[in-house]
Amino acid sequence: METLKRIFRIPELRNALLFIVFVVVVFRVAAHIPVPGIDASGISSILAGNQFLGILNMFSGGTLTNFSVVALGISPYITSSIIFQLLGMIFPSLEELQKEEQGRQRITRYTRFATVPLAFLQGYGVLRLLEGQQQLGIALTGVQLMFALVSMAAGTVFLMWLGELATERKIGNGISLLIFAGIMAGLPSAVAQAAATYTSGDFLSIILFVALAVVTIVGVVVVTEGQRNIIVQYARGGQTSGKVQSSLPLRLNIGGMIPIIFALSIVVLPPLLAQFFMQARTQVVRDLAQWIVVTFQNNIVHAVLYFVLVFAFTFFYASIVFRPEQISENLQKQGGFIPGVRPGEKTTQYLQWVMNRLLLSGAFFLATIAILPNIVQGITGNQSLAIGGASMIIVVSVVIDIVKQVQSQLTMRAYDV
Repeated sequence: METLKRIFRIPELRNALLFIVFVVVVFRVAAHIPVPGIDASGISSILAGNQFLGILNMFSGGTLTNFSVVALGISPYITSSIIFQLLGMIFPSLEELQKEEQGRQRITRYTRFATVPLAFLQGYGVLRLLEGQQQLGIALTGVQLMFALVSMAAGTVFLMWLGELATERKIGNGISLLIFAGIMAGLPSAVAQAAATYTSGDFLSIILFVALAVVTIVGVVVVTEGQRNIIVQYARGGQTSGKVQSSLPLRLNIGGMIPIIFALSIVVLPPLLAQFFMQARTQVVRDLAQWIVVTFQNNIVHAVLYFVLVFAFTFFYASIVFRPEQISENLQKQGGFIPGVRPGEKTTQYLQWVMNRLLLSGAFFLATIAILPNIVQGITGNQSLAIGGASMIIVVSVVIDIVKQVQSQLTMRAYDV
């Protein structure tokens, strides 16, 4: 309670939190504005029995259930971000831009522009996917289809804008907050539905789900908070007796929940793109598209791909945000050194060596936690467990991030006083 009182006594922090609440309210209002020409009455039953659509719904923040104007969520924006980060590893000119503040602003602008066509493509894929569900009776053509696509693309751009405004308040990542809000908004109805349909045969599934929830929460906290402190010494006045010792913290998982979000966006992409070719004239293309859709519905294939992607994106994101050469250069400029390691190139190699081994453990642990719901799902046959597990990882990670950001803001204000 004392911490909450301190938060509301600081005008900047109080206003930032109130703005975050305002953004969430606006997002949830938009989530109930339907796309023109779409009857969403039977979509929820389709989502419950389709793993791919269920994950897409979770990833969009639960907005696909109502098929609202923000039904795509911020998935196209995240896909655009991944594309430009991958391009930065391929093209040296983009990599140079990522190292400069103005260059990063340009890449952010490019990412926003690319979000629009990606939103149209993803919206078209989702509409065709739902049209394939005969019981929904959805058949959009001509003007209706264009209105639906424009509405969905506009909704994505609107959420992108809201997310960036929330990020500027420095109380967590705005995009992640929107996903978090969508997941939490669907929690009461999910619990009510589970209670209404409960039978004695579901007892084992519920026990496993509770155990999975506890393991996931503990595991995410351990991976997120785990770190190794590298001893650093600073020489004062060139005398050995004047050395000051400090530490350089290297986190076990430097990317937080970002690898999970990246992996989910890639997992839903192939079957989504396959919808474009389900009605192709060439039989081979139609068969390939059908095979992709069916294959990604397989629990084992989904688990293996999900594990590999989470593992890979943990290393990939770390390579973007962790720059050992810059850390080594800064230490050398400040007169700091790691005991037993030469300054300069040797320090860079040592930091990279330590980080690679930390990431190996962190990535394996995080990827294992990510597929635990798939393992339990394979045992129980309960489809909702895979979706709920991924949601829980994001929720726990976002809560940790918000708490750390608020604590950082409080600490900074404490020093100011």
